[in-house]
Amino acid sequence: MINRLLLISLILLFQVTAIAQKRVKLKSADTMRGGTENNERFDWVIGNVVFVQNQTTIYCDSAIFHRSKNQIEAFGKIRIQDGDSVSVTASKLNYDGDKKIAYLRKNVIFDKLKTATLYTDFLDFDRVKNVATYFNGGKVVDSTNTLTSKKGYYNVNTNMASFKKDVNGVNKDYELTSDTLQYNTRSKVIYFQAFTTLKDKEGGVAYYQNGYYDTTKKLSTLSQGEIETESYKLKGDAYFIDDKVKMYKARGRVAMTSKEENLVVFGDAGDYDKEHGVTKVYGNAYLTKIADNGDSLFLSADTLVSIENEDPSKKRMLAYNNVLIYKSDLQGTADSLSYSPSDSTLYFYNNPVLWSEENQMSADSVWIQLSQGSIDKLFMVMNAFVIAEDTLKNFNQIKGRKMVANFKDDQIHHVDVQGNGESLYFAIEEAEAETEDATIRILATVGMNKIICSNMKINFLDGKLNNISFYVNPDASFIPPHELNKEDQELRGFIWRGEERPTRSQVVKQ
Repeated sequence: MINRLLLISLILLFQVTAIAQKRVKLKSADTMRGGTENNERFDWVIGNVVFVQNQTTIYCDSAIFHRSKNQIEAFGKIRIQDGDSVSVTASKLNYDGDKKIAYLRKNVIFDKLKTATLYTDFLDFDRVKNVATYFNGGKVVDSTNTLTSKKGYYNVNTNMASFKKDVNGVNKDYELTSDTLQYNTRSKVIYFQAFTTLKDKEGGVAYYQNGYYDTTKKLSTLSQGEIETESYKLKGDAYFIDDKVKMYKARGRVAMTSKEENLVVFGDAGDYDKEHGVTKVYGNAYLTKIADNGDSLFLSADTLVSIENEDPSKKRMLAYNNVLIYKSDLQGTADSLSYSPSDSTLYFYNNPVLWSEENQMSADSVWIQLSQGSIDKLFMVMNAFVIAEDTLKNFNQIKGRKMVANFKDDQIHHVDVQGNGESLYFAIEEAEAETEDATIRILATVGMNKIICSNMKINFLDGKLNNISFYVNPDASFIPPHELNKEDQELRGFIWRGEERPTRSQVVKQ
């Protein structure tokens, strides 16, 4: 019996203690007057008013205290001190002691000690959840960022601020806009939850779908976005950004557009080193350069590199390892290549070979000069070779120390050979033969012209070899078909590489 009474007494004690902890207490006030409203008593307290509830202290100039409802209506220079970390000031307060929710209005300043400050005119502070919710506009400020939005909330326990609708963020490096994002005021990390636009102080613009940005370490992982500078656009499925070292990486369906050069580079991965002005794209990498006439140039390689420089003559586009090039009037392959925008010149390196119509062109050094996106001249130096296969599978050949191929209307027009010129040209005649059903035309090789001459000019018609002019003591001979052997039909260094000629589908990686 005694034990049961003791147990009941303890339960009642705990209940009374719990109720006492829920009640708001008036600690002090200069004056107090009582009154009734709707048969309910209230206390009107004025001057240096202080209320307490557990670890929360409320200061104000005056208040109406509804003891039975456990509620406060407070006015003038309101301050709430919640523990030792949260301080809130406002001009008006309604406080529900049972729910432990403070409804603050006008000039509200919510301060989380040494973390962040929230400014608004409408704030509801739920002390149980430790969450401050604002609406009709608010601003969160810390040592790094200022973030504003129409709606939002701040979780004191997690230091996470959430922003919704017309979100704007500003710091010393950038300004951002979004519809939804979150920001941890302790770690200084922004979490993007919707499409976000970011503008940096240097004029660059970035668009992101979601991801995060550590504003202290200046590191980001983002998805579905685009980075745009004055000269370039960079798109990809995912981004990894290190703003401290100015390194930007894109992964998955990467597309880099050069506005100045009117070209787009595609690949699986792209790295942009802003500090050194170097962009690298690799993994199924290829580029498209759009010509004024709509005939695009396509180029693929293991790796494509763009080098920026304030000096236009030092700007470069590089391609290395397994270079393939395709254009309707030109195809080619080489180990590596460089493009100089200042003089619109393509330089090919290490065993290059090019094709135009049925003509194969190769040399130790090859470079192409472009004009308005189309080929103007092709230079071949040292062991220069032009080979063309005719309809009877003969190989007409021209060799020289240096050759310059001139193009007109996207077709090879003529080639100038300068030094050590040699030529093999097969003569073909057309004859008629009668059959029982019809007269047919037959083509036959009637011999081969072999000419050695210092300088030559090869003229083309519709992209096909038409005639050759020889200068400076030409040495010519004609060899009839029955006297031709294999050695006679190939100039020294002859290699036919037609099987290497790239197609559009080989160059454009879809």
